[in-house]
Amino acid sequence: MLGPMINSITEAKAQLSALIERVAKGETIVIGRAGKPIAKLVPWSPTSEDRVPGALRGKIRIGRDFDELPPDVAAAFGVVERSR
Repeated sequence: MLGPMINSITEAKAQLSALIERVAKGETIVIGRAGKPIAKLVPWSPTSEDRVPGALRGKIRIGRDFDELPPDVAAAFGVVERSR
């Protein structure tokens, strides 16, 4: 369940220390702008899984033409073809 909504960023900035204390105790705080929620302060919880570098090794293939832009895309970005 969401906690109370702070109605402005200015109000949140003025109360930041107090809001962080409330979040540290497990409360969720919603920050709004013009009466609409735009952000949520939630208690930190570390991820349970450790990332493993290279987990997709051998499962992804990059095409030989990966670095070559199609002519229409290159023109849209103003890329000038270099001779190789």
